[in-house]
Amino acid sequence: MPPLADTDPGVCAPPGKPPEASWHALDAAEVATWLDSPADGLDSAEATARLARFGPNRLTPPKRRPGWMRFAAQFHNLLIYVLLASGTVALLLRHWTDAGVIFGVVLVNALIGYIQEDRAEQALEAIRTLLSPQAVVLRDGHAVTLAAETLVPGDRVFLVSGDRVPADLRLDRTKGLLVQEAALTGESVPSSKSAAAVAADAALGDRGGMAYAGTMVVQGQGTGIVVATGDATEVGRIGHLLASVTTVATPLLVSMARFGRWLTGGILLLALVTILFGMLVYGEPWQDMVLTAVGLAVAAIPEGLPAVMTITMAVGVTRMARRNAIIRHLPAVEMLGSVRTICTDKTGTLTRNELLVTSIVTVDASYRAGGSGYAPEGEIGRGGNGDWRLVDPAGEPLLLDLARAALLCNDATLHRDPGGEWQLAGDPTDGALLALAMKAGLDPAGEATRFPRRDALPFESERQYMATLHHDHAGYGILVVKGAPERVLALCGRERRGAGTAPLDREHWSAVTAELAGQGQRVLALAMRRTSVELPELIAEDPITEDLIVKDLGEEGLELLGLCGLIDPPREEALVAVAACRQAGITVKMITGDHAATAAAIGRRFGLPDGVIGGPELDRLDGAGFAAAAQANSVFARTTPEHKLRLIAALQAAGDTVAMTGDGVNDAPALKRADIGVAMGRNGTEAAKEVAAMVLADDNFASIVHAVEEGRTVYDNLRKTILFMLPTNGAQAVVILLAVLSGSILPITPVQILWVNMVTAVTLGLALAFEAPEPGVMACPPRPRDEPILTGRLVRRMVVVLALLVASSFGFFHFHRLQGDGIEEARTIAVNALVVGEIFFLLSARDLHGRAGLGSALAGSRPVWLSIAVMTLLQLAFTYAPPMQALFGTAPVGVTAWAAMAAVGAALFVLMELEKRLTAAPTPPSPRSDSGNRNGRRPA
Repeated sequence: MPPLADTDPGVCAPPGKPPEASWHALDAAEVATWLDSPADGLDSAEATARLARFGPNRLTPPKRRPGWMRFAAQFHNLLIYVLLASGTVALLLRHWTDAGVIFGVVLVNALIGYIQEDRAEQALEAIRTLLSPQAVVLRDGHAVTLAAETLVPGDRVFLVSGDRVPADLRLDRTKGLLVQEAALTGESVPSSKSAAAVAADAALGDRGGMAYAGTMVVQGQGTGIVVATGDATEVGRIGHLLASVTTVATPLLVSMARFGRWLTGGILLLALVTILFGMLVYGEPWQDMVLTAVGLAVAAIPEGLPAVMTITMAVGVTRMARRNAIIRHLPAVEMLGSVRTICTDKTGTLTRNELLVTSIVTVDASYRAGGSGYAPEGEIGRGGNGDWRLVDPAGEPLLLDLARAALLCNDATLHRDPGGEWQLAGDPTDGALLALAMKAGLDPAGEATRFPRRDALPFESERQYMATLHHDHAGYGILVVKGAPERVLALCGRERRGAGTAPLDREHWSAVTAELAGQGQRVLALAMRRTSVELPELIAEDPITEDLIVKDLGEEGLELLGLCGLIDPPREEALVAVAACRQAGITVKMITGDHAATAAAIGRRFGLPDGVIGGPELDRLDGAGFAAAAQANSVFARTTPEHKLRLIAALQAAGDTVAMTGDGVNDAPALKRADIGVAMGRNGTEAAKEVAAMVLADDNFASIVHAVEEGRTVYDNLRKTILFMLPTNGAQAVVILLAVLSGSILPITPVQILWVNMVTAVTLGLALAFEAPEPGVMACPPRPRDEPILTGRLVRRMVVVLALLVASSFGFFHFHRLQGDGIEEARTIAVNALVVGEIFFLLSARDLHGRAGLGSALAGSRPVWLSIAVMTLLQLAFTYAPPMQALFGTAPVGVTAWAAMAAVGAALFVLMELEKRLTAAPTPPSPRSDSGNRNGRRPA
């Protein structure tokens, strides 16, 4: 017997694992030998020794930074440094309110970032809760219930329906054991388990002899030998993988960091030029020039920009929530607008995660069944080659017999919930067959009374079929079998044909089976025979003992009724949504744990380009080959968490902004790595939800497309806000700079600048956050990942606006000084000229791309006109209210001056609209559906 091998400290790896094979590839007896696992279980002393040696069966929590360190890290951003500097400047100028607002914005942003980071780290906590708290274990020759934490490699564990598997087990005995492994493999159908060994390179979903920690037993019984505990389990390995994944900075944060660096450098340079020019050219005292430079910095820094950006994204969050997309990480809102590739799970996202019988084939005819989900509602048509006619099942005897067999050989039930929706209790396959029988007009309660069940042989993977024995009122026994076609056909010698039978045409049925499977359908065969011989009762003393009914089925003793083809039907809205993605230049890739044939068939239904590759093939590719496969293929089957991670990283390395959907624990690492992780809200695991940036409340792919549209709108609105705020702030700074360079007095004082900055940010700037999508927003290709937030065309527009605002404010000030007006009145007019110009520029900034038309731009929106009204009232108070005059040094202004300012503002609007129309890019054509227009660029 080989000795037990030591492992790395803190890792509960199985002792003595043979390096040349995996547990699923060894016979159960070999595993027991390797792990020194006696048939009557470990004794207490040995179990205690192993527990001390390998540690408890729980997932080790990762090392986390202290809370204060994570909070402090939220301030490590150049834009935050600029804000802190502007707040300090406001404090030096004794503007307590402004300073309080700025520091308050910084603090709120830091708290939001801290909370979001803390929630993301809770994903690991969610994974750790997947391990079962208790387990039934064979110890000292007796079955005892113990805390699952005390399990050690070599323990023998009992499993029954409803149990959560407490550790990774190599199964040695099973009876009808079905385990729901969707959280690990992504497959919607429970996995059938047996004690048989499989190939060493078998995918996780094909390892029928293994039961993995955290999965659920949905049917049957079994026993298994513990081969891995704690961090060495499959779910533990995923947890470590998740902890090692680093998140990718959002394009907006990258752009804003770059923008912040340029803005900071520009402001410092202007301040230095102001100080040096005043001292060297005009001989001004350095103290006065420093204060002037401080005023210039206050004018140039857009203090309200981060707050307005946060509110803009928050508005997008609210809009998305109305469309079932819940945003958990605020920067994800705008990043949705740059998504170029969506990697989506199949089950529950593109499909309904509900099995539906769509095809029925008998000797006499082929049928199609309609309906949706498990609702026993839908019509049945007969025909072929596209020529189908509705039929009454009561007039189709063979179809009715097949439907009756599907109902009798069935353990599922269907019922309505309080909301009137049909709910399934039992296996999804049984639920689909039961719904078909009810569509055919059969009543489950009535059939159970007519043909009471006497005995049953549950489904097992070794047999691949289920059988039930019934008696009718004439005293005859009816034996019904359903299962894999190849196994059921082996039990059949004849086929039901009309009112009689005929010899079984095996080649015909094999061809029909292959045809249905090629369409991505799961095929089941149904057969029966009538007998007057009483079959023996089941022996239930040992639940693992093989049933005696098996030998009574006999070879070729059944009559084949026909075949049923089942699918997980695609969501109709998802079909439309995938087409919309192609129109928007977004590539959709399906990544699933299903078999390649099934995945390819679903891919074809959604119009995904050809190109299917499986996990084992991906394993054989090197870095360059893997990257090429990631780009070339649309469907990835039999994938593992590592495959998903590598695919996301390869697509990101090619410059794509990637969204990833998922619902299982196996999806969590990829969800964290993706630019946008999208978890399912209804059927998703807590681990997936915690790590995702967005949660779909309805598990619907169409909601992603709606979110992308909102994301593009949010990004456009952010650009509009920046386009509006930077030239207005810059104009104030340039006014001061021109005054210094010309040696004249300041047209606008620092306190007046602070007033304009504060009120325009919370009124005019904020109005752009509520703008509706522009025409053609989903016809544009996704913006490149490295595209700057302000393109050259927008920068040119900003320079033009800045020049016009400076000319207006500076010109009005000196014109009225030449007219002999007082300094207070001239400065008041200069400030109001600047604000009036900003109001007209706001109307122009609403249309970023110049496609809305002059009338639409001039019409404005409700938030725009509300902000203009509020701004007008504030400026009237600024100009005429005595307390405001005393505080800001203003004076009353005549009607003529107002009329002149309005005329200049209108001229600015016309000039900006002419500039947009002359340089506007046309509405882009629809991108190519196969490539997503990967080289296309959004117009600026």
